[in-house]
Amino acid sequence: MPLLTIENLPGPPVPVPTGTTLLAALHRAGHDWPHACGARGRCTTCRVQVLAGAENLTPPTASELRYQALGRLLPTERLTCQARLPAGEVLARVPEAAKLPHVAYLG
Repeated sequence: MPLLTIENLPGPPVPVPTGTTLLAALHRAGHDWPHACGARGRCTTCRVQVLAGAENLTPPTASELRYQALGRLLPTERLTCQARLPAGEVLARVPEAAKLPHVAYLG
């Protein structure tokens, strides 16, 4: 099964079932992850910074491309509510702007 590792969150890598968004996989694994728009790709609160394995993710959606064009999403960031991981592994981290105040992040 594909795996998502968030280097600054405690716990093991997150399995990402086929067809599941990264956000759904993170929630299923018990992680509190922001998603102000209800996971509809209408904001950037669920962003993740991809450090390795970006080629294993599905191509950016229209929402992600729009936010990149507006400068609200960096080229190395993806929206967890839009990105899926059909195979392989991804190493990522929670960017400072997306951190929740009540979550204990590593490093």
